[in-house]
Amino acid sequence: MTTDTAPTATDHAAALSTPKGMRLFIGLFGRRNAGKSSLLNALTGQSLAIVSPRAGTTTDPVEKAMELLPLGPVVLIDTAGVDDEGELGSLRVDKTRRAFERTDLAIVVAEAGQWSRFEEELVDEFTHRRTPLVVAFNKVDLTPIPHAAPDAALLAQLRERGAAVVSLSARTGQGLDDLRSALIERAPESHFGDRPLLADLVGPGRLALLVTPIDKQAPRGRLILPQVQTIRDLVDGQAHALVTTTDALPGALEHLKAPPAIVVTDSQAFREVEALIPKDQPLTSFSILFARLKGDLATQAQGARAVDRLRPGDRVLVAEACAHHPSQEDIGRVKIPRWLNQKVGGELNVTTVQGRDFPEDVTPYSLVIHCGACTFNRRAMISRIEQCRRQNVPISNYGLVIAALNGILDRALKPFL
Repeated sequence: MTTDTAPTATDHAAALSTPKGMRLFIGLFGRRNAGKSSLLNALTGQSLAIVSPRAGTTTDPVEKAMELLPLGPVVLIDTAGVDDEGELGSLRVDKTRRAFERTDLAIVVAEAGQWSRFEEELVDEFTHRRTPLVVAFNKVDLTPIPHAAPDAALLAQLRERGAAVVSLSARTGQGLDDLRSALIERAPESHFGDRPLLADLVGPGRLALLVTPIDKQAPRGRLILPQVQTIRDLVDGQAHALVTTTDALPGALEHLKAPPAIVVTDSQAFREVEALIPKDQPLTSFSILFARLKGDLATQAQGARAVDRLRPGDRVLVAEACAHHPSQEDIGRVKIPRWLNQKVGGELNVTTVQGRDFPEDVTPYSLVIHCGACTFNRRAMISRIEQCRRQNVPISNYGLVIAALNGILDRALKPFL
């Protein structure tokens, strides 16, 4: 099972509009000719840095702002070797050391089978600064197998100091997936938590119309967590929120002097709400907002298109972040499976998991459908998306799949483009 999860040009344009101050700075450090520039090129799939067998090709630190999936908007810093020599070399090393200060996540690159005081000093520096650290042993394809991996004592020492350790080849691509997973694992939590929900799409002083059907699953006397978080986000962003139900939506629209900046609905009411609002009115759902907040919207949107490839008998995994007692019309256990069966014209084999009970092997499934993950941090959700990507299984979420089933996926994604 395979799926093309590459983001569109529009997705990249949106990512590149992110200010540098809101990006994760990832620095690559190590000795000359350890393969830092080659690794940067391999990570990004682009020839961003000049690569040469001659040591010292990189002089001043080079910064490149880009979208690095699955982490999102980042700035990659390629630095000169910390073992550079001579008067000019000393100046280059000084500039490399100044890059420590703006590094949120450090990658120390060493040649496989080699470890010296230079790498040790880098680890000391980042440990002292409490900078999350990944140690990457490069060029394993050029090193005899017994010496390609760090010895047990060094490995234990690095892990005790909080570093993730991977072995790879920037030239062949071996181990790059392990490096991406390590970057997710070590990325600062603030990078995953401080992200926009809705206010950035609305703007100060403008109105968002929130459609919140009240059904048996809603807690008595309260709104559900995604709705509450959305309202708070709008308030914090100096925007206005008008909350209504599906039945009261026509009356709410009549009372407005101007169209709302966006209509956000519970995904289950997509069909009803889409029929009640003008065709040019921006529309999305709470669940899709959380796909952007907690996950990777481009990948999950592409995963929703896998609905069209499902056939009777295919296996589908439905994953819920929180444990709850399912009702007779539970969205994940009842409604979505029923709508999918209607779509494919037969019975699918649907499995549901809750909380942390996510299988290590998802290859038996043709599609993974996740809830909005409002109770997860972004690191947990991104890790699941990355696992599915590595195992070539499309992953989406409730809102995106429901939009696809109703034939309005492109409309539901338009506010983000």
